Amino acid sequence: MTVPTDAFRRFQAELAALESNSRSPKTHMEQAKEEFLALRKRYGLTVADVVTFFPEEEGIAYLQQLIAARTR
Repeated sequence: MTVPTDAFRRFQAELAALESNSRSPKTHMEQAKEEFLALRKRYGLTVADVVTFFPEEEGIAYLQQLIAARTR
């Protein structure tokens, strides 16, 4: 089965658009996280402050990163 050239070009254009969206600037959540982490360093916030800021899964991942960094 052959695909018409026009349909293939539309597919390529849609794929390129998806790829460019994946390289888009940081999401609001990523930017907020970076700003919060900078504030954490500046004001000496506790781990509890950080964990309550993130969604539960990400808070746990953050704690795991802290533990892993300590054991190195």
